[in-house]
Amino acid sequence: MENIIKRIATYLSLVKFSHTVFAMPFALIGFALAVSDRNHVFSVKLLVLIILCMIFARSAAMGFNRLVDRKYDSLNPRTLGREIPAGKVSPSSATVFVVANSLLFIITAGFINRLTLILAPLALTIILGYSLTKRITWLCHFILGLGLSLAPIGAYISVTGQFSLVPLIYSLIVITWVSGFDIIYALPDEEFDRENRLFSIPAAAGKKKALVISSLIHFATFILVIFAGLKSMGGIFYWIGAATFTALLAYQHMIVRPDDLSRVTHAFQTTNGYASILFATFTILDLIIRHPA
Repeated sequence: MENIIKRIATYLSLVKFSHTVFAMPFALIGFALAVSDRNHVFSVKLLVLIILCMIFARSAAMGFNRLVDRKYDSLNPRTLGREIPAGKVSPSSATVFVVANSLLFIITAGFINRLTLILAPLALTIILGYSLTKRITWLCHFILGLGLSLAPIGAYISVTGQFSLVPLIYSLIVITWVSGFDIIYALPDEEFDRENRLFSIPAAAGKKKALVISSLIHFATFILVIFAGLKSMGGIFYWIGAATFTALLAYQHMIVRPDDLSRVTHAFQTTNGYASILFATFTILDLIIRHPA
């Protein structure tokens, strides 16, 4: 039993399961937006299916990322301890893990509705394809954002079976928010990426300009958060969440400087984790109050 627990812990570490806090809260926002419409009722079964889709899709994407990047991870001192370079997970086991989670994602999507089943392979292509884009374009940060941005609109479609403007705005929030903080996360690898012919904004523009670009992208996030609130006529709790979210965005830019990257991990993981959870909590609370069942 102890070995099984250790094995599970290893795979959870492989896919950085704790980082689920980035996209999952926005999936819950998409779900809440859909059920706030009186034409759609709350369903525990559907919510569970959406959460499972999120877990399977993200596990497949992270497993694939670790699999295809194992050569670079073994060369980079910062990533040398990851599970595959460290020999804790073999490439063949990682491949089985990725295939299994990909199939489970598509199967689970099929239990939701026909549109989610049709769109599942496209979504999977995007979230897996991100891992290869760093080899060809500095736009890789935005591809990562695009992959995670499927969370709110995907959850909304799961309930309604159709697209809508407001959840699409939330998807745009995710694209700009994620791509902005992924640029910050890539700062310590600037020299490594350049030496190994990998593409990233820090490698292309340098740390100082990369931070400026990240700030501009996060300013776009701020504008989209305001637009989402105005478009959906958000109440007081929405605006509290919006203010908290944008304050935490600003905070991470205050603690990371080109000459001091010691707090990159804190900015990337802790700050953004709190930002997404708090924003989703206040947004969903606002929807519940304004649209009671």
